[in-house]
Amino acid sequence: MKIKIAQIRYKTGDFNFNFENIVKHIDNSADLIVFPNADISDLGAKDLVLDENCRKSQIEFYEKIANINCDCAFLVGDVLINNGNIEVSQDGFFDIKGKKVFVSDTFIEDVECDLYVLSKNRYYAKNTFWDFVESVNTKSDFIYVNSLSLADCNINAGMSFAKNSDNKLVFVAPLCEEYTEIVDFKKTADFRECPYEREFVDVACFALREYLENTGFGKVILGLSGGVDSALTAALACRAIGAENVLGIMMPSMYSSKGSITDSIKLAQNLGMTTIKEPIEDLFKGFMKDRENKKDLAEENLQARLRGLILMFYSNRENRLLLSTGNKSESAMGFGTLYGDLAGGYNLIADMTKTEVYKVCEYLNADGEIIPKEIIEKAPSAELHEGQKDSDRLPEYDVLDDIIEMYSDKKLSVDEISEKYDRKIVEDVVKKIYRMQFKRYQGCLGVRLSEHSFFGGIDLPVVQRFY
Repeated sequence: MKIKIAQIRYKTGDFNFNFENIVKHIDNSADLIVFPNADISDLGAKDLVLDENCRKSQIEFYEKIANINCDCAFLVGDVLINNGNIEVSQDGFFDIKGKKVFVSDTFIEDVECDLYVLSKNRYYAKNTFWDFVESVNTKSDFIYVNSLSLADCNINAGMSFAKNSDNKLVFVAPLCEEYTEIVDFKKTADFRECPYEREFVDVACFALREYLENTGFGKVILGLSGGVDSALTAALACRAIGAENVLGIMMPSMYSSKGSITDSIKLAQNLGMTTIKEPIEDLFKGFMKDRENKKDLAEENLQARLRGLILMFYSNRENRLLLSTGNKSESAMGFGTLYGDLAGGYNLIADMTKTEVYKVCEYLNADGEIIPKEIIEKAPSAELHEGQKDSDRLPEYDVLDDIIEMYSDKKLSVDEISEKYDRKIVEDVVKKIYRMQFKRYQGCLGVRLSEHSFFGGIDLPVVQRFY
């Protein structure tokens, strides 16, 4: 029996798009085509599954597929379409072309069949794919099929794969690309994991394109500060949707360094994107004219909120999606201003630590400078007062990011982490992770890149008195 894997795009609740895309990939080149699960619940529909009209549309979706004139059988998740009939098995077994096929959304060992199909959309998370592949110890030919789709923060990014009955890997589909192939279970091959920096780029770019297409935006806007976070966000956006669709706003203040403008201009030239300069000094002075100047947190946040005001103006005026540019390290520490630099509709780097941001920048620069070295080499700073540096208020990022990873990702205790780092620093970091949860609840959606992200993988209470 010839079997083809069809790793294709789906859109949550867009039954017409999903139907047309399935039809596009149906032909008679195989006896069985295996499509990803198209059930809305598996595509992240949340409470949309409770909508009666939505459920009705899903039934009609499968009925339309059954009317397709085709000699081959095809699985759409755990639904078999064969000779115009819709079959749903109670025990997971199907007889297809005389072969015993078992379909499940989890892998169960010791199931006797000719072909095992694992049909469950799986979101991307760094350093988890090959563990997943190795967790499948199969005694029959095996196929895992994943869609390309956006489920809010979760990105179903493909990488479908197949193994033969000797548990040898015979096929891996690419990340974030539609791909179809007839599986040769007799051919084994060596597939190697690519650097996570490349995966981050591919997943973030795919996510932005999908988010824009699904929400009706065609263009984006972001603030360019001359810092590494906004630079990487701009580079990813230009890569994803073209520089002609990306607008950067430079908003210097009385505390901004010369490089905040010159470095941003150089970045924009490298990328080919348009910039606008909107200084905030006069706006700030106008507001503070009859108020005491204390150079305190209120004044720092006022600057950030004036910038957010300008960005939202352009977002509304030009119908552009505003990209927020905060990273995971800053999010963990609450290092951002509500209704200021945290304003935005989507964030491409929200699940990248500062350390990872630098590594992705270096990856993008591997074949020639995209992000100016001046941006990468400068000390991180919000530039909200004279001589300010992030390290004035935060541990050095290599220390901070390691503590965040040890606590949030590896689930180590404060006691265990304190064996490596000063206990006071560890306790302060962990306390801030909890105390700043209220900000994260009010932040925008972002691209999930890790198993334990702050949106989806970690669920911390806002109101608690333990930390």
